[in-house]
Amino acid sequence: MTDEPDPNDGPAAPSVPAPEEEPAPPAPDDADNAPEAGADGFEPDAGPVRRPEPDEHDEDDRGYDDLRRVHQLVSNNNYNNFYGVVDASGAAFGFGGASSPGLASGTVEPEEADRALRFYVPPRRCFDEALDKLRDNSLVVLTGQDNCGRGVGSLALLREFLGTKARLRSLSPANSLAELASSRDLKAGQGYVIRDYVGELNVEAVQAYAIERLSKELRRKGSYLVVTAGLASHRRLALRDHCVKWRAPDPVELFEHCRESLPGAALPPDTERELLERIREQRRPADIVAAAEVLSRDGAEKALETLRDRCRELVRAFFGKQPAADRLIPLAALAFLEGIPERTFEKECASLFAEVRDWELSGGTPPVEEPDDQVRTPVRGAVARQSRAHWKEWAEGLVRVEHRPEPGRDSGRSERRLVFAEPRVREFVIEELHELYGYELWYPLRQWLGELALLGDLDTRTEVARGVALLARHALVEVDENMLKVWSEGLTSQRVTAALTLQFMSGVEHLAPQAMHIALGWTADSGPGRAVTAAMALTGRLASLYRLDTLNWLWFLTQRQERVAFSARRSLVLLLQTAAEEQDPERALFTLRHVRTVIADAAPGSRERSIALRTAVQLLEADRLDTPEPVTAALLRTAPDSARHLGSLWVDVLHSGNRSRAVAALCRTLVQLRDDPSVTDAVSRLGDAMQSAMSELQWAALRRHLSLALKRPDYAIPGARQLARVLLGSLRGRPPGDSRRSTASLLSVPPFTAPQGGRSK
Repeated sequence: MTDEPDPNDGPAAPSVPAPEEEPAPPAPDDADNAPEAGADGFEPDAGPVRRPEPDEHDEDDRGYDDLRRVHQLVSNNNYNNFYGVVDASGAAFGFGGASSPGLASGTVEPEEADRALRFYVPPRRCFDEALDKLRDNSLVVLTGQDNCGRGVGSLALLREFLGTKARLRSLSPANSLAELASSRDLKAGQGYVIRDYVGELNVEAVQAYAIERLSKELRRKGSYLVVTAGLASHRRLALRDHCVKWRAPDPVELFEHCRESLPGAALPPDTERELLERIREQRRPADIVAAAEVLSRDGAEKALETLRDRCRELVRAFFGKQPAADRLIPLAALAFLEGIPERTFEKECASLFAEVRDWELSGGTPPVEEPDDQVRTPVRGAVARQSRAHWKEWAEGLVRVEHRPEPGRDSGRSERRLVFAEPRVREFVIEELHELYGYELWYPLRQWLGELALLGDLDTRTEVARGVALLARHALVEVDENMLKVWSEGLTSQRVTAALTLQFMSGVEHLAPQAMHIALGWTADSGPGRAVTAAMALTGRLASLYRLDTLNWLWFLTQRQERVAFSARRSLVLLLQTAAEEQDPERALFTLRHVRTVIADAAPGSRERSIALRTAVQLLEADRLDTPEPVTAALLRTAPDSARHLGSLWVDVLHSGNRSRAVAALCRTLVQLRDDPSVTDAVSRLGDAMQSAMSELQWAALRRHLSLALKRPDYAIPGARQLARVLLGSLRGRPPGDSRRSTASLLSVPPFTAPQGGRSK
């Protein structure tokens, strides 16, 4: 999906212009509230910036250190077990993974819709009803169970009116339909879709008159909007007349349609009969299509294995035997702690046993308080039991032991870790726990998860977040109210766990809008702690799915009190670092364009411009996630188009009160790139972009300041000086000879090979 900025993509945050076009460079004399410019055209350096209280600042620092580590693991694919929350139908490694057409905000190209609709069979009755409502009102809401095909159905409906070549537009599920009705940005002849709409962020429900006004505006422009939502939307009075209850197509009809479209040999009657019997049991159209593709590619036996779903059968068989506590509790613990070192797992599993025992001894009454010196009753025979061998007796086919190194460590230091035999076993175990057990298990289990979120190490808390995200598939309200709401305003460890949970939830299509909705709810009158948690959550996959929404809301948070603002700027930096680490130039350029646009549209000397420039400084100073290399150097190396955006940001910062920081960041970038001939053109374009936005006086001042900075021990390296000549020799409209002479004269110093106090790279 092409992620084109559009005013309709953003939620109801303070409006930030979409970075569709290049902003004009700001006036060189913009001082950002600094003292008057000196004779060289630059501002004097600003004084020290007021920082948050030390304890809060240190705590938030630790939180972002944890987030950086997790993002680094994801970007480097060092922790494959980390990704199991993602649906198999759209599985992707990394937070920037692909999603089905229409889920992420942006343009759905015709080719994407073609792929999604390749085997599409419309559920005739509800499809025709939706067509009638769309024809009459230009607006329809498809409600129904998750995974019933609502998303693909929305594309099929729009193409009925706009044709197969139409470029459809996906809007954020955080959009307010009332505000969309009053928007002047609805385009004529356009098809819009909002996937998994979650409702309004404000207290008032969507009013019927606003929906009617939206319908009239769409009809007037010949445009159409299809909204998909859960069954609860059907009960909203404002939407009731526009709802159609969606159902999945007949499974056998869809399967036969797929077989006709795919190559394959005739099947023996018995095999075909069993295959069709299994197909009738399926409820997800995606599973039926997958089975047809396996049949065509691998034959009937493989297709039957897919449909029999051995994983689910094994899990159901285990729980059908009503396992005793010594089997149930370890498996429940593993569902939330898969893959951590076995010694750590055993310790935490013992804690869960203690929670369950205390709960039972209390008679099922939550304790008023839990004394730290409470005496634990020993379990008879616990030491004599061969607990590790015990797994092999009852968990065969469900659990296995692996030796894995800690991510980033030498493989020679690997540890035993308990993991599920297949990734889907974990999901099914949590599903069965939720379906079969009530308060008597889930109360102590929630208490235990709360302790882990508070006191566990990062690997433990990451697995807790992943398990809780799986639980949210079945108990979203419980997860939100009993876990996320508590953790999001707790200590740093809890807030990081809450943020990671939302990021894992965004790997599931129908939960991604809910995760965004929860995060945005934390930004509104919920206190600084939750606002910081929201800033942490608006990174990772949520930022990949809802790019413009995320940037707009983080920009909104930068204008809050300093602690929240500092966290929002850290999140913006983390977005750029992650994009650079995953070598995703499109995402990196999108972030840079957005910051450029904000700076260009802010009034000279305004608070907004000061905030934007402070953000730009942090972007230019940032290092990569896993090395001390400047992220600017990584972008110039892997995304040459970033040169013009980085050049504009450097000029903006040089014209503010942060000149020395900008020059230092530029020197660090040149030092890092000095031995890489492939970046010469990118550095030249960087110089072009900077020179085009500066006056002759300012350009000469930059050369003077850069020449002085490159004499410092950390930067006084011959390769860096030569690359600086490339940067400063990029003078448009001047003869190349003059440029070289002027540059050489400003940067000439006695040659040396190993400057005293310098560093080598």
